[in-house]
Amino acid sequence: MQNSWIQRLSIVIVACCLTLLTWVVAPAPARAVNNPELLPDTVTPVVDLANYLPKLQEESLIKHINEFEAQTGWKLRVLTQYDRSPGRAVINFWGLDDKSILLVADGRGGNLLAFSIGDAVYELLPRTFWIELQARFGNMYFVRDNGENNAIAQSLETVENCLLRGGCRVVPGLPREQWILTLATSIAGGIVCGLAAIPRKEGQKFAWQWVLIMSPLWGILFISFGIGPVVSRTSDWLPLFRNVIGFALGGLVAYLSPLVNQPTASKT
Repeated sequence: MQNSWIQRLSIVIVACCLTLLTWVVAPAPARAVNNPELLPDTVTPVVDLANYLPKLQEESLIKHINEFEAQTGWKLRVLTQYDRSPGRAVINFWGLDDKSILLVADGRGGNLLAFSIGDAVYELLPRTFWIELQARFGNMYFVRDNGENNAIAQSLETVENCLLRGGCRVVPGLPREQWILTLATSIAGGIVCGLAAIPRKEGQKFAWQWVLIMSPLWGILFISFGIGPVVSRTSDWLPLFRNVIGFALGGLVAYLSPLVNQPTASKT
């Protein structure tokens, strides 16, 4: 009994000592990274510390960014980094302001691209645009198939085109993977609509009331998720036509399935 009491007292003393130790040996306060020595002596709109850009492409990109800024006033900047980052030093180096767009390419994370956006840019390109842009061109599969340099170049080209047209709510263009998702939701919407239309009363051929009741569900699947992403990203009619056909086929198969499986009366 005495030994048990001594063990409990020892545990309490050790816990108190560890608590006091964490107060005394406190970690140093976090500081923002600021390494201006990593930046070049001459101001250039592209700082390629990670060597993602071939020399000729980098020179062409610098020339294009300077011309775009002179024509439109929008300030595009590119920073690639890997082991070390200049951090906040780029703010003074480039004089970033409300009309600035900084693309940071860093291969250490799950997504290559990150963006720092001026307040004036959000009036034309909302936050959802930048999230979609990062997901489309910065994901590991796109980078693996196209390379870091093309991920940077295509994302900048998309931003420039949207700024020239006066803004974009979504990223233009419909990748194959995204279209397949819209096709799947269109078919699912058709299946829901077809199941709702199955007659439930004798002599009834089409249950319109159930179609109307279930319209919020199949309408969201077909219109919001199947049609909306297509018409907002491309003017090509073919993906839209395929989604409409997918919806119709899904609804037809679901509607006819009970009739096909219905047992026929045996002749006696």
